[in-house]
Amino acid sequence: MRMEKIIKAAVERGASDLHIKAGDVFRARINGKLVALTKQRLTPDQTRAIAMKLISSEEDRARIDRLRDFDCSWGMPGVGRFRVNVLRQRSSFMIVMRVIPFTVPTVESLRLPEVLKQVAESDRGLVLVTGVSGSGKSSTIAAMVHHINRTQQKHVVTVENPIEFLHRDLSCSVTQREVGVDTESLAIGLRAALRQDPDVVVLGDIADAETIDTAIKGAETGHLVIASMPAPDAVSTIERIVATLPREEREIGRMRFAESLRAIVAQQLLPEKDESGRVAAVEVLLATPPVREVLRDHSRLGELRKL
Repeated sequence: MRMEKIIKAAVERGASDLHIKAGDVFRARINGKLVALTKQRLTPDQTRAIAMKLISSEEDRARIDRLRDFDCSWGMPGVGRFRVNVLRQRSSFMIVMRVIPFTVPTVESLRLPEVLKQVAESDRGLVLVTGVSGSGKSSTIAAMVHHINRTQQKHVVTVENPIEFLHRDLSCSVTQREVGVDTESLAIGLRAALRQDPDVVVLGDIADAETIDTAIKGAETGHLVIASMPAPDAVSTIERIVATLPREEREIGRMRFAESLRAIVAQQLLPEKDESGRVAAVEVLLATPPVREVLRDHSRLGELRKL
């Protein structure tokens, strides 16, 4: 069976990810479980050929055998877009493809809390969408951007690795930049975005001190900054932010973070009661005055669970 037919069949079954590995069958993650799609195992040459098809850059295809880990996006007409990671294992290729629907999700379609619309309408501040890998962070951020795009008149700049959902200009002008294609790194792309007269800046996963600091500066200077972060809950997110700060700067760093924060949206995907799919379970921590007071004192973080 051709690769395209397998992918199409997997998407029609509701797959969130596809796994392609030499020595194994095609697999897909459906309702959280990794299931086999074929019986025939792939050879190293077959997985290499698939990797070549998914990598659009001629320069990267020319050096494919020297690549160790590579991210890109790929589209299949009538089926969807995919976030692709190609890596080497046991001297052959493994490919993981995250399914990205053509249709941009909405707050309603994802059954997210209505308060996220109010958060998205903020004029300034830092909004962190957190969760483990595969918890739907990108979809939630896309839904928030779509709400802004439909209801506001703003300039939205995204810096993604890679670009996932494609946003058409509606009421907003949306500029989407891809790391490795349009900008060298997330940090460099963020600094450039802040010079492009943005109202809203949207980022992929932020983890390093430089990017976190620049994101806070963006919020401090009057922008709405929406970013994802790999952390399971709000308290873990705050601890991770503080841990990136140099020890001698942590007190003032906590103050800056407390003042710039607008909300933390922590989520995980849980199975539906009838096991027909998965739905996001979301907790939203709004930066109210009592929350900001706790954020300024790291020893009081445990109190956040009561607020």
